[in-house]
This record gives sequence, structure tokens and C-alpha cells, in this order.
Amino acid sequence: MTLLRVRSIADWPLLSAGFRPFFLLGACYAGLGILVWMPAFHGRLALASGFAPRDWHIHEMLFGFISAVVTGFLFTAIPNWTGRLPIRGLPLLGLVVLWIAGRICLTFSAYTGWLTAMLVDVSFLTLVAVAATREIVAGRNWRNLPVVGIVAFLLVGNIAFHVEAHLAGAADVSIRIGVAVVVLLISLIGGRIIPSFTRNWLVRENPGRLPMPFARFDMIVIAISAAALLLWIARPFGALTGVALALVGLLHIMRLARWAGDRASREGLLLILHIGYAFVPLGFLLNAAAAAGWVAPSAGLHAWMAGAAGVMTLAVMSRATLGHTGQALHASRTTLMIYAAVIVAALARIGAVIEPAYSPPLLHVAALAWVAAFIGFAASFGPLLIGYRKPRRSDAAMALSR
Repeated sequence: MTLLRVRSIADWPLLSAGFRPFFLLGACYAGLGILVWMPAFHGRLALASGFAPRDWHIHEMLFGFISAVVTGFLFTAIPNWTGRLPIRGLPLLGLVVLWIAGRICLTFSAYTGWLTAMLVDVSFLTLVAVAATREIVAGRNWRNLPVVGIVAFLLVGNIAFHVEAHLAGAADVSIRIGVAVVVLLISLIGGRIIPSFTRNWLVRENPGRLPMPFARFDMIVIAISAAALLLWIARPFGALTGVALALVGLLHIMRLARWAGDRASREGLLLILHIGYAFVPLGFLLNAAAAAGWVAPSAGLHAWMAGAAGVMTLAVMSRATLGHTGQALHASRTTLMIYAAVIVAALARIGAVIEPAYSPPLLHVAALAWVAAFIGFAASFGPLLIGYRKPRRSDAAMALSR
């Protein structure tokens, strides 16, 4: 009877692959989290978290929402990298329950205590990193270990966030650690999938100039980016930091220009990837301006988080969901509306920092557009994630397995 019960759980579509529960939960949490954050931001809602309201918001976007999406992508791509069976059924359910427990403990950490909240919360990324490392090592897929390494750094940033917020009363350095890890993750994965997806579509639909594949230039840019981000983490202000960030921003613009995004504008699933990545250099340039004292630091942070992370997660989640559920890789009108909403959210949030006089209305526009984008994704793609479709190898997994 136990064997039959385990088999029935493993066959439940929602637990048949990592992307299904974590994409759905991540999208719902991204939208609902902002619905909670806005009244808390305006002082109309008191959170029961031991974190300051701002720190709760930042932590849950960084280590709640982003971690869920990264886990969904990673656990779906790894079987294609290694040829091993995916993590599914009861083990996947255990990770889902642990992720939910972390969100509950963080939100009510005034009652659970900061240490309990931290232990439950960091246990999730710990198990994700361990499971991913085990699968990659067992499959001898050494070239993708750097992706797991970045997840490990995300775990380090999460631990640092808890400790710093508890000891200092507010997080600071650990926020920059977490954001830097997300930027590097987007730079690495985006640099592989964007030119690969674009090339595949152009060869079939619009022959001519093709994007440059991931090569030594990309590795150099990522390495330089890591060095500049380390400097930014340690010393966010000053001429040296500003110059370093500005130079890296220009390198990412050059990198993006090599991917022939202008030739793939007819397909929304491709165009959104190029637009999302454009927020990476924008974030570097805005943080360079902040280092010089020209704009507030949150402009660059939101370019990276609301812009690069927000747009890229929706782009990857929608494409992977369509591919793994046997649907045509084409953006529907609803999907295009979701993409438009998240772009509006990112631009409005950056604009609220750059133009303080218009900050209140722009903040509300950003919040409403963000909620519309992510709740819209959950409503539109939720039936595919919950229902059963024969999974197939996704473009993302194939690109990363090359």
C-alpha cells in the first residue's frame, strides 16, 4: 500500500517536475507579496515579522520569490544535463512544503523567533544546493557546476541577511550580496539561452545575421562583472566603484548587441528575453550614477530586481511552461499583455526613484502592473502547470546542456 501511495503521488502532474509547483507558487507569491507590501509601506498594515518592513519585502522578493523560480528551473534542467530521473513526487513535495514553511516563519518571525525562522528558511536553499550538486556530480556534468555554485552563494547571502538584520537591526551588505548573485545568475543563464533561442528561431524564420554564441567574451564579461559587484558590495559609493560599474554596464550593452535581438522582434517569447536582459546594463549604469551621488541607490537595485529579475523570470517561466507541456512556442495575446505589464512595473518603479515628485503615483502604477503580470501568469499558465501534458526537453535545458 505504501508503494502504491508513493507511486500515485509521484504521478500527480503538479509534482511530476520541479517547474510546475515552483513556477506557480513563485508567481503567486510575487503578486500577493506586493499586495501585502503596499499597505505595509504606507503604514496601514503592521507585519508580524521580526524584520523591518523594508527588509521583509526585500528578503521575500530575493530569497522567497527568486529562489522558487530558480529551483523550478534548476530541477527541470538538471535531468536534461545529466540524463538522470527528475526530482519528483514525495521529495519534491517535501521541498515545496519547506519553501512554504519558510515564507510563514519569516512573515510571523516576531512569534517564531529569528533563529527558528532562519533555520527553516535557509534549510530550503541548502537542500536545493545539495540535491542539485548530487545530481550533477552523479551525472558527471561538470560544466554546469557553476550554476549550482551561484545557488550556494545565494544561500550564503540568505544566511548573511538573517544574521545582519538581527544583529544590526537592518540588512545592508547582505542585500547587495543577494542582488549581486541574482545579477550573475541572469548574466550566466541569460548569456546561454538568449543567443541559443534566438539563433534557433532565426535559422527557421528569418535567415541572415545570427547571434554570437556563448564564448570566451561572455566568460570575461561575467568575470569582470563579478569583480565589479564585489567592489560594489564592499564599497557602494565612490569614484572607483562608479567607474567600474559603468564600464561593466557598457560591456553588457556590447554583449546584448551581439545577440541579434533586433532581428527577432516578431516573436514575443524572444523579444522579452532581450528586453529583460537590457535591464542588466541599465542597473550597472544606474548604480554607477548612485556611486557618484547622482541618483538614489534604489534606482539601480530596482532596475536589477523589478527589471532584470522580474522580466526574465516571467520570460523563462512562460517559455519553459509552454515547452514542457507540449504547447507551441509562441506568445499569445494574453502572454504579451503579461510581458507589457511587468515592463511597465519595472519602468514605473525606477521612475519613482529618479523623479521623486511623481513617486506616489508611479509606485502605485508599478505595484498594480507587477501584480497584474504575476497573478496574470498564474491565472493564464496555472492550468498548464497543474494539468497533465507529456513533458518534453525544453529549449532552455538543451541550451544549457550544450
